Amino acid sequence: MRRPRPRVLAVSSGGGHWVQLMRLRPALADADVTWVTVDEGYRGEVEGDRFHVVPDATRWDRVNLMRLLLRMSWIVLRERPDVVISTGAAVGYAAIRIGGLLRARTLWIDSIANAEELSMSGRKALRTADACLTQWPHLADPGGPEPRGAVL
Repeated sequence: MRRPRPRVLAVSSGGGHWVQLMRLRPALADADVTWVTVDEGYRGEVEGDRFHVVPDATRWDRVNLMRLLLRMSWIVLRERPDVVISTGAAVGYAAIRIGGLLRARTLWIDSIANAEELSMSGRKALRTADACLTQWPHLADPGGPEPRGAVL
């Protein structure tokens, strides 16, 4: 009997976060992937897969933050992922939190650009994600992100 493909929700904001998420595509080839980001323009990069757009938000923009949380909740409830993976930022943290509440396994991969310290979203994800990775060994510590050199 063949196992069903795992359902993965792959989430990031735009720019470099999205580029890093796209670098994970080969690792997700055997999964049923749904992509979530903040820019409709990325849809063509994942043609054939499910794709959702959410509002971009920051901690200073409470209205868009609430819109983001509501939209992400709807997506997670609808998609019912087994795994939530994010490369950041606020949209990824929201997905990790909501996915975790629904018992999805969660993986945070901190941005390769954060060479001196974890991102703010990454520090928050440490408390809730099942695993948190960084490519920078000097950022690893007990209870912190696990170093996985050249993650992306």
